[in-house]
Amino acid sequence: MTNPNPLDDKTFPVAADAIHAEDRPYTLKSDDCFAILGITGDMSAGSEGVYFHDTRHLSRLTVTLNGARPRLLSGAISTDNATLVCDLAAAAPDGVTDMGDDANEISLRRETFLWRGTRHDALTLGNWSRTPQTLTVGIGFAADFADLFEIRGTKRARHGMLEAPSTSAHCATLACRGLDGVRRWTRLDFDPKPARIEGDEAQYRLTLAPGATARIAIAAQCGADDDQACIENFRAAHKAAARGRRALRRQAASVITGNALVNTALLRARDDLIMLTTATEYGPYPYAGVPWFSTAFGRDAIITALQVLWLAPGLARGVLGFLAANQATTTDASADAEPGKILHECRDGEMARLGEVPFRRYYGSVDATPLFVMLAGAYHARTGDTAFIRSIWPNIEAALGWIDGPGDEDGDGFVEYGRKTGHGLANQGWKDSRDSIFHADGTLATGPIALCEVQAYVYGAKTAAAGMAAALGDADRATFLTTQAAGLRARFDELFWDDEQQFYVLALDGAKRPCRVLASNAGHALFTGIALPGRAEAVATRLMGPDFFSGWGIRTLARGQPRFNPMSYHNGSVWPHDNALIGLGLARYGYRAAAAHLFDAMLATSAWAERYRLPELFCGFPRKPGHAPTAYPVACAPQAWAAGTLPALLDACLGIRLDPASGRATADSPVLPAGIDRLTIENLGLGGQPVALSFIRTEGGIIVG
Repeated sequence: MTNPNPLDDKTFPVAADAIHAEDRPYTLKSDDCFAILGITGDMSAGSEGVYFHDTRHLSRLTVTLNGARPRLLSGAISTDNATLVCDLAAAAPDGVTDMGDDANEISLRRETFLWRGTRHDALTLGNWSRTPQTLTVGIGFAADFADLFEIRGTKRARHGMLEAPSTSAHCATLACRGLDGVRRWTRLDFDPKPARIEGDEAQYRLTLAPGATARIAIAAQCGADDDQACIENFRAAHKAAARGRRALRRQAASVITGNALVNTALLRARDDLIMLTTATEYGPYPYAGVPWFSTAFGRDAIITALQVLWLAPGLARGVLGFLAANQATTTDASADAEPGKILHECRDGEMARLGEVPFRRYYGSVDATPLFVMLAGAYHARTGDTAFIRSIWPNIEAALGWIDGPGDEDGDGFVEYGRKTGHGLANQGWKDSRDSIFHADGTLATGPIALCEVQAYVYGAKTAAAGMAAALGDADRATFLTTQAAGLRARFDELFWDDEQQFYVLALDGAKRPCRVLASNAGHALFTGIALPGRAEAVATRLMGPDFFSGWGIRTLARGQPRFNPMSYHNGSVWPHDNALIGLGLARYGYRAAAAHLFDAMLATSAWAERYRLPELFCGFPRKPGHAPTAYPVACAPQAWAAGTLPALLDACLGIRLDPASGRATADSPVLPAGIDRLTIENLGLGGQPVALSFIRTEGGIIVG
């Protein structure tokens, strides 16, 4: 998601800053609020702050003891991603100690979490010296109300008007009237009441006996215009946030294996997805990633929902509902919008509202629209929820209308892209960096460009729509769509298959010349089933061969291709979600053992990763025994479709078939990845009833129960 080519960045126009990649701040997220925090929980430098609806509502929050910052003992985010706990220390202020120069006699435990647009902090101070201590606790605060895009590097000529802070006995309010007319505010509440609040600091004077503790709670709520300040206390908010996480967990099936590493990695994926999921009026929606992509992206959410559909179908319904409600209905070149297109990205900050960046509602992705239809069909097959499909059928038909109309402007049967203005994305598939689509001699392709995987998604959309039309009783529409899909499959094979390389070409350029490049995009032809059965073995063999498969995963570009660079964003790196879709495609054609091999590779990658978390991408260098995979420094983590990778690959291995009409769950030729001898799935919702499945490896094969 962090595009290294500034002029084509989906978040406009920010370059990746690898110089500061080693500065790993803590990040927290809750719904439309996220925070970037320093190693002690303070926020005071760079991009640190509390962000709400793409605006930094709090740029500074610092804690001092007797005028100095306490030293860090340790800090960590809880396993459920909810709370940052930092343990800090300072010397006794009276100066009497027998502990040497590094005296740690005053402790400060700082607990921080987000809930309902509010940053909550609990400060617990303890006196571990042998004498009473009087402490001055200073809490500094400030808010610049800078737009997220400005923080990321976009220059602005004008800004809104900051208001002077207003204070009372226990609170302070910071506010700014934006150029868009919106008054954004942050209210800080302090409990107990401080000794004083002046300007940008609250101050406490505490006297602690030996062994005594004291507690201070801070709540910084973000809002705009007439939003009502309604702040829960720390403990009540903490309990409410925990209840919300438990509710999301109950909506998904659980997977338990006999392998501790697998269990840990799957729990990490689950908790990352819970963190990234935002409550909308249409249901749960997975935001793309934190910190800078904590918003609704169409492609990312659809793929994430597809990855975990077998475990958590409610997520797909939320995604479909949100995207249907935000589907384009008019033509707007500045937003790359056309009737029927599905959202690429939306933003709610001042710069987006003013049109200083084009992402208020931006539709510049060529694949989100067919993927939307695919997800609807997959959701219906998983749940049998015909009533919901009927409610969004006009949106599905509008998406199909875009595919057959503006999406195929030249009428050749393929969906192409080309941005409508110089401000949109130059490349509008998932490989959206400037240099990702090119010819065999390395020259960049010129548009309109028809991508290999997009035609595959269109085939998947037409097939899925035919099934839904039949379920809705429209047999004629189902037949028409089935015929369209068959025609596309034949034409795709004719123009995208390269006999010499025994592989699908990357794309067709604007002159219909094939980009004869060996790229992972071809694996997505397996994912949707557009690949003819006679082609699948050659594609699978090449993808799992040494030029593509690094040992850690399948590279985006085969070794030896022009522009190959294992450290590039899209031309030789490894993307977990790309491997997940390829793995599902391999399984579709019967190559479950290869899918299990991908699961093993991704699991090994997660074992080396911080907190067992698969990143957005990593470098494509070959795997060497005893060595970790090479990180891509500014990869987003956590990231939704990376978190969905292991569940998706497990689905590919197990071959579970769910029939909502009969309430039966079966498994088609399952394969267990290496290291998993037994696996149990519980609370697999089917026809309104929980279903459980178990898999046990024996000498005679896999027993399913």
